[in-house]
Amino acid sequence: MEKEINAVCYGEVLFDNFPKHSKIGGAPLNVSLRLQSYGINVAVISSVGKDGNGKKIISYLKKSGVNTKNITVQEEYQTGCVNVVLNEKGIASYDIAYPVAWDKIVHKEPQEVVVANSDFFVFGSLVCRDGLSRSTLFELLKFAPYKVFDVNLRIPYYTQELLQDLMLASDFIKFNDDELFEIALTMGSKFNSLEQTIEFIAKETNTDTICVTKGAYGAVLYISGTFYYNSGYRIKVLDTVGSGDSFLASVLYKLFNNENPQNAINFGCAVGAMVANSEGANPILTDLKIKKFMNP
Repeated sequence: MEKEINAVCYGEVLFDNFPKHSKIGGAPLNVSLRLQSYGINVAVISSVGKDGNGKKIISYLKKSGVNTKNITVQEEYQTGCVNVVLNEKGIASYDIAYPVAWDKIVHKEPQEVVVANSDFFVFGSLVCRDGLSRSTLFELLKFAPYKVFDVNLRIPYYTQELLQDLMLASDFIKFNDDELFEIALTMGSKFNSLEQTIEFIAKETNTDTICVTKGAYGAVLYISGTFYYNSGYRIKVLDTVGSGDSFLASVLYKLFNNENPQNAINFGCAVGAMVANSEGANPILTDLKIKKFMNP
């Protein structure tokens, strides 16, 4: 019997504009939708503009069962948008409009309540590119019982000092392998192996749980000194947008239901692969579909 779990996702909600179509996105929004699809109670804390895109995002999340009470609507800034360019392998690069509504998330008391009552609080580094949303995040981190940091390096929107502060505040950090090595190097790591680098980060930041995605080659999960591996699933990549977000949501879903970490990493890699095999960040994936994919 799965238990009731409450989650909060903080940060950017926006439209991803592809060459031929637009899709609702943003890492925290993608994570929230995947968590909700597993029956987790999810609230999003963010901000949209008083425009058509803002209305569409709130309506879409509400229909999906996500709590939108802490998404503010503001007149001064437009709803965020990102121009996404895919290369021939389906790997995405991003042009992110600034400043937009999610850069200006104002700290309010009801946010503290929803965060304090959550089982875990998910946030990324991109939302910290503006001082206002950054200061709101650091206020809310004081109330979060379990803090999940999804590293999301987008040049020029981060500093090493910011990343250190966020890692030190976290209980769980998710990187991709490039991000892991880049950050470890700036922290003075001399290690060349993935495992030694993960252990170095865990020690330096006093973080118990670290997860590293390796693209087509799966992922590694490190919990309290033990490593768990999945070497990936064979798929044809259509686009990678949102696959890491669904991966993270899936791993958290399994871990917070007290499943074996090996099952969690296997399940997360399968869902991440299935998303990369679909157009857009949030394809509908049923339990049956995922089971069939993992065990055809």
